[in-house]
Formats: sequence, C-alpha cells, structure tokens
Amino acid sequence: MRLRPRACGRRSRDGKPVGWFLVIDHNGTFEGVIAKMYPQPGDPPNPVCSKCTDDRKDMPWLGIPFIRDMKRNGLVYENGNVLDPRDGNIYKAKMTLSADGQQLTMRGFLGISLFGKDEVWVRLPDNAVAQLDPVIVQKYMPGQATAMTKQPTGKKAAPAPAAAPAPAPAR
Repeated sequence: MRLRPRACGRRSRDGKPVGWFLVIDHNGTFEGVIAKMYPQPGDPPNPVCSKCTDDRKDMPWLGIPFIRDMKRNGLVYENGNVLDPRDGNIYKAKMTLSADGQQLTMRGFLGISLFGKDEVWVRLPDNAVAQLDPVIVQKYMPGQATAMTKQPTGKKAAPAPAAAPAPAPAR
C-alpha cells in the first residue's frame, strides 16, 4: 500500500487555528485524518466521536479518519465523504486543489454539491510535521517518524511557522 501523507490546514473565522489534517493517498483512494487540534479554553483536549454511528463511534478526534473514499481526477477529489465529529453526521464531499498545490477547498454537501459549504485549507510547510503528535506521525508517516528520531543530538528541528489549520467539516 502506498501512503503519501500531505499536511493541510484551515483557520477558524476569528483567524485562530482550529486543527491540522493529513490527507493520505491509499493507492488512489484518499483519506483525511485530524493530526493536530487547538481546543478552545474549557474544551476537552481530545473529545471522542460519541455521536458517530459507524466504525468511528467513540474514536478520539485526534487521528480519526474524517475524510474517506476520495478519488482523484486531476486537481479534483470526489465521490468521497466527510464526517463532522461534533455531531456524527456524514456528508458527501469534494475537494479541489489549487494549481500551485497550496490550497485545498473542501466542500461538504447533502444530496448535490449546490447544497453545501466550502472551507479553504492552506498547505503547511513540510517541517510542520515536527509539531504533530508522535502517535499520528508513527501511524501515518512511519518513514518520517524514523527520520525524526535520528536527528543529531543537540539539534532542534526548525520551528514551524504559525499554524494555518482546521477541523469543522462542512455542514
């Protein structure tokens, strides 16, 4: 199986990061997982999908596969679905990558694409992986995890720039 993860992100309406995602290629079928979260004060650090009704029921949000079954057609990924872990609802989904590969527009919808909502996620730099939970890196990016553990002693990874993130799938 070929796994080629890519980190993406989105900003909330107030400009603060909400979460980071990994979009993973499973031999032509793409999946997205929540890779980093920025909970608001008073929010649980890693809630579970208690309202999910499928195999994701009671899964922690961190690492949950919330995008499934996307098929690539040029710069468009379609025929998949997106889970809103807040309420357990699953929507049809379509993703469109910008020509420069720096923005991904996620559209979740009911029935037809006309009845949906877009979110624009911004690609994070490759060095942002150093800020992800090590369990997520090990599971979805095992090669990267090995490289991170082999860093020379005394050298720190360059800090990633300010987050450009997300989690709230479209409603």
